[in-house]
Amino acid sequence: MNTTTGHDLAKAAHLLNTGELVAIPTETVYGLAANALDPDAVLKIFEAKKRPGFDPLIVHAGSLEAIRHFVEAIPPAALLLGESFWPGPLTILLRKKPVIPDLVTSGLDTVAVRIPAHPLTAQLLDMLDFPLAAPSANLFGQVSPTRAAHVKDQLAGKVAYILDGGDCSVGLESTIVGFPENELPTIYRLGGIPVEEIEAVIGKVEVRPHSSSNPQAPGMLKSHYAPRKPLFIREEGQDLPENASYLRFSDYLPGIPASRQLVLSKEKDFRTAARNLFAALRELDSADTSSIIAELLPDKGLGRAINDRLRRASVRE
Repeated sequence: MNTTTGHDLAKAAHLLNTGELVAIPTETVYGLAANALDPDAVLKIFEAKKRPGFDPLIVHAGSLEAIRHFVEAIPPAALLLGESFWPGPLTILLRKKPVIPDLVTSGLDTVAVRIPAHPLTAQLLDMLDFPLAAPSANLFGQVSPTRAAHVKDQLAGKVAYILDGGDCSVGLESTIVGFPENELPTIYRLGGIPVEEIEAVIGKVEVRPHSSSNPQAPGMLKSHYAPRKPLFIREEGQDLPENASYLRFSDYLPGIPASRQLVLSKEKDFRTAARNLFAALRELDSADTSSIIAELLPDKGLGRAINDRLRRASVRE
C-alpha cells in the first residue's frame, strides 16, 4: 500500500467510506481511523497497529446529537462533562446500542466516545454518516504520534492516507471518565483534562492509579474478557473433559458431538475468526455445559491477538 499525506478532506472521506484506514489529526494525538460501524474496517486497525489484544477503541463523533445515535443514554453528569469539555480531550464511557460492533468495545456493553476539537477532523466527521473508531496512529507500545510525519515513520504502507493537520495542540491522550453503577464517577485514564477541572463540574471522582490502553478497566482485562463459566486453554494431548464446550479454530475434534463445538473459521482465516470470537464465547457461555475448552490459534497475525484474548479470559491453574 502506498501511503500518502495531504490535506484533502474529500479523499479522506472517500477512503473511509470504502473501508480503508486514514490517520486523522486530533488535538490529543493522531488517530488511526476507520468506520466504527464496519467490523472489517475496524479489524484493519488491529492489523496495522500490531495490537496484541482486543482493547476497546475510542469512537469519535462530530456532535452530541451524533453520539446519541449509538448510545443508549447519557447520564446527567456525563452530559455536564460533555457540555463543558466537548469538543476536546475528554472521553466518556456510555452504554452502547447494538449498532456499535462488539469488536470496537471488546464485547463490553459500554463504548468510549468523544468529540475531537481539531478543525480538520471536525470537518471530516461532518462529511461522514458514521462515527470513527480511532486509537493512536502508532505501532502498539511505541510513542504516540503528534505530527503527520510521526505516523508515516511507523505506519507507512499500512494506512492509505494521512490527513495532515499539523502538530497536535494537546499532545496527550484524552482523559477517560466512566460512571460505574452505584460508584463514584471514575477516571480510568489521566489525560488532557486535569482531575480538578473534572471535579469542578461533577464533584468528587475516583481516580484509578494507573493508565491503560483499555479505557474501561485498566489492569482488569481478565475479568472483563472472561465468560461466566470457566474457560481453559487445551494443551496438545490433554484429556477431553466431560460436559464441556469446545472453541476451535478451523476443525472439529473427533469423538465430541458437533453440537458442543464452535469453529471460528473453517477457512483458517484469522480475520473471520476474530470477527466471530465474541459471539462464539457468548454462545458457549450460554450452552448447557460446565466449562469451555479453547484451542489456541497459530501465533501470528491476528492469531496473536485472539490468543491474547483467550489467555486473559482463561482460568490459571
